[in-house]
Formats: sequence, structure tokens, C-alpha cells
Amino acid sequence: MSTVGHVKRNTPATIAAMKGTRPIVSLTAYTTPIARLLDPHCDLLLVGDSLGMVLYGMETTVGVTMEMMIGHGQAVMRGAKHACVIVDMPFGSYQESKEQAFRNAARILKETGCDGVKLEGGEEMRETVSFLTSRGIPVFGHVGLMPQQVNTTGGYRSLGRSDSEADKIRRDAKAISEAGAFAMVIEGTIEPLAREITAAVAIPTVGIGASAACDGQILVSDDMLGLFNDFKPRFVKHFAELAPAISKAAASYAEEVKARTFPALEHTFQPKK
Repeated sequence: MSTVGHVKRNTPATIAAMKGTRPIVSLTAYTTPIARLLDPHCDLLLVGDSLGMVLYGMETTVGVTMEMMIGHGQAVMRGAKHACVIVDMPFGSYQESKEQAFRNAARILKETGCDGVKLEGGEEMRETVSFLTSRGIPVFGHVGLMPQQVNTTGGYRSLGRSDSEADKIRRDAKAISEAGAFAMVIEGTIEPLAREITAAVAIPTVGIGASAACDGQILVSDDMLGLFNDFKPRFVKHFAELAPAISKAAASYAEEVKARTFPALEHTFQPKK
């Protein structure tokens, strides 16, 4: 572990060593205030490219840019003192070549100060992951459902139901583990397959829509907090229902502004006597 302000910060090595100990607690974070609230409770915070959909209203993650990821990575780093912080590499920033991947991964690490990067892909990313990890860049893998490939895989759906699909995910997980990733996300994969892969690979698996047997779990924090009333995939549990509370607060504010009861005298600055 490294120390930042006398607080021990989790590193990729810390996360890797947690396999077989206790479940790894992970959530996404995109801003400084949310990072500060989540940090004491999480082993790992992911600045996910899901921010494109969650914060920017995009239909998919494909439109997310390097600048967006770096800006939000910097914001999360300002709020995280304990958790290992990983930043997603956006679509188009690493698929062209291992050299392109290194340049962009190095830029993310330099400009954010984060602990590592995450990229999607399996067998086709083996060489890239090996290239990055051998040059000092910690890589968090991602197999199963890969949101950046949603345009070619037929949308968001659970995977691994057919033998061919299951075999592909097995090979992908094996490739990423052997290439040197310190951990991997398994997303949108049928439970028995996620359980099997977790037992088979040497690195921790972090599930989302996968299995309780995974070495850890991750959710999009906005989903977990119940900020989207109109969107609740099967794998999401609302640990709070903040959307109604926010709407109610906004309605109360609007009512008081219209009635001129806010701001009250105690909310204004008065001349000194």
C-alpha cells in the first residue's frame, strides 16, 4: 500500500491479494462529493465510462471521450483517500493497437493520479493487457457483457446461455488473467458460468449481473441509490430511493420561492449595526 496524507490507500496489489479472503466492495464514482461519501466503505472506486449514460444522458458509452474520463478521474481522486481508484479507458482509446493503448493509459495515470485503468475485451486484448502491465500500468479487465461493444452484440442482454457463448467468455477470462490483469469485471453473465470462472482464474473477479460467488461486487452508484425510477435492471438493488426525495425537495423549494417564504431573513445578509 502507498500512503497519502497518512491514510493507507488500496492499490491494485491490495485488491489482487483479496482473492479468497473477503468480498471486494466496489462502486462507481464520478464526482468529488460522491467519492468522499463512498470512499470509507469501498475497497475500489471505478470511474466508469457509464458516466456517459448516467451523467450526460447518452444512449450508450460509445460517445465518451478521454477528456471526460480524465476530468471525472481527477474529480474522484480529490475525494478518495482510501479506495483504489480505477479509470475506464473509453471506446476508441485502446482498440487500435497496444501502442495507442499505452499512450492513452499513461496519459490517464499521469493526469489523474489514479491507480490503474480498466479496459474491455478478452482474447483480442491479451497482447495489449500484457504490453501495458509489463510497462507498469495496472489493468482491470472486463469480460462477459461489454457495453462498448453493444452495437455489435445485439444490445444489453445476459450472456453465456449457449455453449459457444460460454466457451468464449471462459477463454476471454483465462486470457485476461494470464496476460497480467490484477482483477476483472464479469458483467451480465449467467450465474453458474460466473461462479465457474471465479473458481478457475487466479485473479479476483468483480461481478455485476453475475454471481454472489464472485470475489467482489460492483454497481453503478446512481442505480444503487435509486436515482433512476424508470430504469432498474434485474441485477440492480436499490439500497435507497433518492429520486422521490430529490423530487420532493425540489417541489418544496419551488413552492417556497413562489410564495416568497424562501429566502427567509436568516438566509440573507444584513447590514452590521
